[in-house]
Formats: sequence, C-alpha cells, structure tokens
Amino acid sequence: MNNAHDIVPTHLAVQAMRDNGYKNAAYAIAELMDNAIQADASQVELLCGERKQQVEGRRRSRIEQIAVLDNGCGMDAKVLRLALQFDNGTYLDEDKHTGIGRFGMGLPSSSISQCQRVDVWSWQNGIENTLHSYLDLDEIKNRRMTEVPEPTAKPIPMIWTKIGQKFGDNGTLVVWSKIDRCIWRTGKAIIDNSEFVIGRMYRKFINSRQVKIRMVAFDLDALYDLIVEKYALPNDPGYLMEKTSCPAPFDNQAMFRPWEGDTSYEVPFRINFKDKEHDVKVRFSYAKEDARQAEPGKNPGDLLHGKHAAKNVGVSVVRAGRELDIDTGIVIAYDSRERWWGIEVEFPPSLDDIFGVTNNKQSARNFAELLQFDIESLLDNGKTVTQLKEELQEDEDPKNSLLDIAYKIKTQLSVIRGLLKAQTKGTRSTTEKRHDPYKPEKVATTVTQERKSQGYKGKSDADEQLPKAERKQVIKETLKEEGVTETQAELLAATTVDDGLKYTFVEAPLDTPAFFSVKPRGGAIIVTLNTNHPAYQNLVEILEEDVDKADIDTLRSRLVNSLDGLKLLLMAWARYEDEQPDGQRKVNAQDTRIDWGRVARRFLENEL
Repeated sequence: MNNAHDIVPTHLAVQAMRDNGYKNAAYAIAELMDNAIQADASQVELLCGERKQQVEGRRRSRIEQIAVLDNGCGMDAKVLRLALQFDNGTYLDEDKHTGIGRFGMGLPSSSISQCQRVDVWSWQNGIENTLHSYLDLDEIKNRRMTEVPEPTAKPIPMIWTKIGQKFGDNGTLVVWSKIDRCIWRTGKAIIDNSEFVIGRMYRKFINSRQVKIRMVAFDLDALYDLIVEKYALPNDPGYLMEKTSCPAPFDNQAMFRPWEGDTSYEVPFRINFKDKEHDVKVRFSYAKEDARQAEPGKNPGDLLHGKHAAKNVGVSVVRAGRELDIDTGIVIAYDSRERWWGIEVEFPPSLDDIFGVTNNKQSARNFAELLQFDIESLLDNGKTVTQLKEELQEDEDPKNSLLDIAYKIKTQLSVIRGLLKAQTKGTRSTTEKRHDPYKPEKVATTVTQERKSQGYKGKSDADEQLPKAERKQVIKETLKEEGVTETQAELLAATTVDDGLKYTFVEAPLDTPAFFSVKPRGGAIIVTLNTNHPAYQNLVEILEEDVDKADIDTLRSRLVNSLDGLKLLLMAWARYEDEQPDGQRKVNAQDTRIDWGRVARRFLENEL
C-alpha cells in the first residue's frame, strides 16, 4: 500500500513511465534483445502471436502477444525480481560494466511502453527449473500490486515451447500481452518494420555470427501455420559488409568503399575521462561508382539499393557494437546524394556521460548537439579550435572532449560530398544530352592547333609524341590524383587520347583556394574545376543540376544567379588587380588580363 505522503504515488508514476520516449515497438523490442545479448545468448527470437478478430464487420488479424526468447545465461530468483524493477538491475555499476546494457531498467520500461502486462520466465540448469514473475498495469493502477511478485516455479506455456526454437539449458522468455500501444497491428507488420531497424542495431553481432535473430509471426489458433519465419540480416549504413539486407546486386557484396583520402578509413581518437584513456573510432565510406549508375533515363536513387540507402542516411552512433541511433543532424535533407556516404562513430559505455547517452539508449545527446553546431561560427575573431576547446574545458562542458571528433566529421564529410558531386561527372553520354558533350574540348583543340601553327608553343605539346598507351596512363593517374574516380579517369584518358583532344575537363574537390587547376600531362592539358569553390556552385552547379526537370521560372532564376556569379568573379579579378602596387606587378597583372582575353576571344569565336 502506498504511503499517503509519498512524493510520487507508485501507481501514478508507473502510468507516467509509459511515455518514456521509445520511438516505436522495434526500439522497445531491442531493449529485450540487449538483455539477451548481454546474457551471452547465441540466438534471440522475436515471436509475434496474432489472432483473427471481428473488426468493422470483417475478420482481421490482430497482434495479441509478442515474445522475446533467448538462450542466454538465464536468471535466478533474485536477479529476475531485480530485472522487473524500474531503475534497478545488475548493470548499474559503470566501472565494472563494458557491455551493451547499463541502465538496468530496459525490461520494464520498454515493455510498458507497448503493453499493459509483461510476464517473464527464466531458467538455469534445465527448463524444468523455470521461474516466473510479472508486472500488470491494471493491478498496479488498482493498487493490488505494490512490489514485484516473488518469482515462483511455473512452467512455460505450451504455445511458446512449440513456436520457440532455442530452449537451451539456460534462457529467458519475455512475453507482452494486453498490447495497446503498438502502432503495428499484425505480427507480419511488426517483423517487416522491425527487421530493418534491428538488423542495423545488431549488425556487428549478426555479421560476426555472435548472435542469430530469428523472427516469427504465427496464428495463435494455428500454431503450425507460420505466417513469417526469417532470420534478420545485417543492415550496414556504411555498406561495407557483405551478405546484408541491401537489395541485389549489393546483397552479397559491399555497395560502398572505405574512404582512402588523406586519412584512413578508420580515424582513432583518445578521450581522457576520469583519469583513464578511452578509445573512440570514426569510420568513413562512400558509394562505389557502379552503385550510382543506372540505365539512361533512370535515377540510381530510384533503384532498390538506392531506396535502401535513403533509409540509412546519417551518422551511425555505435556503443559497444550496438547502434544507438542514426543521427541526421548534419544531413542536407533536400540533397539526394546524402544517401551515398556513410559515417560511423563507435565508443565504449565508459563514455556514456561524455556522449550523453539517454536511458533508453536511443541517442547520444551531447554528441548530437555538437554535430549540429556551426563550429566555424564559434571560431570568431581569429579564435582557433584549441582556444575553443580551452573555453569549453573551463566551463566543464562535456562536449569539449567531442569537439575534435565533430570537427573531423564535418571537414571530412565536406571532402566526401565534393567527391560525390564529381563522381558522376565525366561519364557523359550523348543519349543524355542533345549536343555533343565534348564540343568545348574539340573547339579548344582546333584553336590550339591553329595557335601552334602560328608559332605559339605550350609545355604540353612535346608529350603528344609519346605512345598512346603511355599518354593514357599518365593522364589517368593525374586525374586520379585530382580526385576523379578510377572508372571516370580511365574513360576520360581513353577519350582524350583516342579522339585527339588537347583538353580534358573534369570536376573534383581540390584542396586549394583556386577555382580551377591546370596541369599539362601526357600531351594534354587537364583543367579541373574545384567543386569546393563557391564559383563552382554559383556558375556551374546551379546550371547543371536537374536542368531537364526544372520549369521556366526556375531556369530563369538560375541564369540570373549564374550571371551574378560571373560578375562577382570578374569583380574579384578587378579587385585583385587594383590591390597590386604600382610598378611591374601591376603591369604584369594587366598584361595577363589582356593576353588571356586575346586567347579567350579566339576560343569563344566559334559558337558552342
């Protein structure tokens, strides 16, 4: 019986706890699976029992019971009773704990978020030793239940022994009934919607074969007629695993490749917390070229593997091998290319306080907040990242330890986004454009030949006499150094040499403030537009992106913006020239403008 002067009466507190923030049934079920994996289970089973009911004049299947069965170590009477208490359990000592559990309240809180009654059977040294206890919200509300019932010997109902597959010498069965808050009405719907999330949460455990997750939907009145039976496949948002739930042709092969830029695929960080060193790992990946290719007129994002990737967009936050969340705070929502990169941050439970892990293990709040910060805007008045960290440390802000990680993610993602923009460039097809896609290169080649006949020589001209195979290889390697993918580099090198073109024009992210780079290689002149430069976004990208789908007003607006960008570019040159001191430097700048204008006039005299 509750004391009349309790600050929070138990029956009211438990009702309030039903709104504990679980996103849906899949995340609540995951709490039970956490307990199973923590108990060293090699197989976990999601068992969904439904029954035909009369609904609006028709017989429809409706979920009645949901169970999670495992072959873990099981619980004795003391642990079982603790497991059904809120804010209690065996994983509360963070100094001793290194697994995926911790908060000791997962079983009751997740259960009452979906149902009004939860029964737990657990056994050790044989199923004949099964103990049972339960929680019932009706009994709590009516004050008939004020404490967790003492576990008693009670056999497992026959329905579960028939449907369940892995009843080992030890194990636990959790059953939800009086289900009133599950948004999915049938067992099949629960499995269809849970498989994607659960496969992603436990991908590392499934992929390493540490755990199998069996999922079954069945009719309570026809136990031998299973509606669904499958094993969850890993769902890797970094798309580096093989044999996953990603649709063909990437179900048995990785769809992304590890990042191999100026950093390795895995970037390690070390955080000092409570006088101990703790390791954090950040991993980067991006789509292979063939994942972003489709038949003419089709968008790779509309293909099955593209749609799969669209549901995995964001930074995967992983704690002790188990994903907490896909954080979408830095995702550019309107850009469909966001699906083609992967970032994973993995940290140990010892850093829960630093990352801000929530009790329901669905997010890391401190990390999420820092990812959304515009770090550059905090570096005002010439402030460095080191100075910013010192300020955060002075304020005892836990985000201080995460600043380097967030900064690395943002800067690296900027580079990867630039590569993804450039990834599909240079593979132009005449079936996709109404004009010759290489006409500018051909015009420039013709004009260059004329200038050569007039006595103008370029450093690149000597290499035109090299063997074709050697020229192709040199051009290909240079393009790859510029950030062009190998497939594109090989195609462009072959086209340049075989078609007798003097110029190769590509787009790639460059680590330079220059708008473009010029490199004479293999008898050709390689011009690379810097996709990281604002001039690219204002002059090139604004005209290229979805032109065929844009309406007249949108096209007009883009042309106006592009004209403004061109004017700003010329005014930038004007200011540069104006800032040169009187004397030879100013004369050289003026002469360069005149000479370049003379050459440009000849290049542009041929209408494009």
